[in-house]
Amino acid sequence: METAANELTDLGSVAIVATLAVLLGLVFVRLRQPPIVGYIIAGVILGPTGIGVVENSGSIKLLAELGVLLLLFLIGMEISIRAFVLVMFPSLFIMGGQVLAGLSISFLFGWFLNWSIAQILLLGFIVAVSSTAVAIKILEEIGELRTKTGRITIGVLIAQDIAIVPMLIITESMAGNGTIGFQTVALVVASVSILGLLVWYLNRPGKIELPFTEHFTGKRDMVALAMLALCFSAATVSSLVGLSPVYGAFVAGLIVANSTLRNEAIELTYPVQSILVFVFFLSIGLLINLEYMAENWRLVSAFVCLTVFTKSILNILLVRWVGLGWVVAFPAGLAMAQIGEFSFILASVGITSSVLNLETYRLAIAVIAATLIISPLWMVIARRFEHETKYRLLTFRSALAVTSGLEPDEFTKDHVIVLGFWHRLRVYYRAYRIALKHSIQTTADSSEEEGKKE
Repeated sequence: METAANELTDLGSVAIVATLAVLLGLVFVRLRQPPIVGYIIAGVILGPTGIGVVENSGSIKLLAELGVLLLLFLIGMEISIRAFVLVMFPSLFIMGGQVLAGLSISFLFGWFLNWSIAQILLLGFIVAVSSTAVAIKILEEIGELRTKTGRITIGVLIAQDIAIVPMLIITESMAGNGTIGFQTVALVVASVSILGLLVWYLNRPGKIELPFTEHFTGKRDMVALAMLALCFSAATVSSLVGLSPVYGAFVAGLIVANSTLRNEAIELTYPVQSILVFVFFLSIGLLINLEYMAENWRLVSAFVCLTVFTKSILNILLVRWVGLGWVVAFPAGLAMAQIGEFSFILASVGITSSVLNLETYRLAIAVIAATLIISPLWMVIARRFEHETKYRLLTFRSALAVTSGLEPDEFTKDHVIVLGFWHRLRVYYRAYRIALKHSIQTTADSSEEEGKKE
């Protein structure tokens, strides 16, 4: 009877946490924010270091790991290879710059905190990855998802998803001695090569006909079960050959994405994946140690601020570096400023393989969660930037032409570059004042027109 009572209590606790998570998720949806923030906050409030409704999150963590597997499978299914190939080279360049930026931030803190090389490397990977869910939500809110800004951002996010695989392989290989051997390098090269060949093959015209497709089409239950079986089978094979299970799930998703079953498979597996992803973010909240955050709030705050601001600035510069304008770079850079959900997986693998000690693991979890929780604030800033750039940056070129005594069509950067430094500053200042005046006038005219319509 006592065991049954304990089981009932555990189930009741999970039900309470799930209910609060759903309610907070709905609140954030109502506020036009990603619901995942509400899931994390619910886990923090009711977790072991919060109110303590749930003392042991072990069973939830197991479901969360299944959620991650299916999440990578679904992301693979949703990737458009042909769209990615169009922006592949700039996306890979920007992703590489993000990894270097993450390693720089990690090295800075590791130097002060005496972290090992393995810890610095893993935390650099963790910082480099952005949140696909949050970035897409930001792009949707500012109306940039299907523009040039959206295409380059999605391309970079896909490149990050692909990079997760070698990151996981490197992390798992550092277990024990914390070094990277020849076998690890061979696995990384093999996994990246397989993905490269797969992308090349799937980029060809036409769709793949999966075995027994004719027996599954139109049978919803069979399609859903077949997709789950494919996901777990691929994960098992990947694990047996020494690669991460999520690698197999991701490759299986890419294959389904370019098959005749793609649309039906996404529709039928999405509800299952949504539930497990909900559990995943809930478990993250349960893992956050509020006592650690209270005792080390200066360290956590410094890490969060440096990460968000550095990633924002470097993302903007990297997007500009590949030849895109400021109007594209600003929203794209801000959309990728936070740390992503897959960083939780890297941190979990790090603590399991003893690459991270308990202290650095708690720091990593706290920083990742904090950047996701403040993402609504960053979304507001992104909206503001979108409004500002819409009126000011687009008119700045014309203003520079006016201050240089030229027509806008005749103006080039060389007309400003040839000027002396102080003269150039005066030209830029006058151009900014003209653009600002034009922005204010345009906003006022728009408001007046809306008032007349009402």
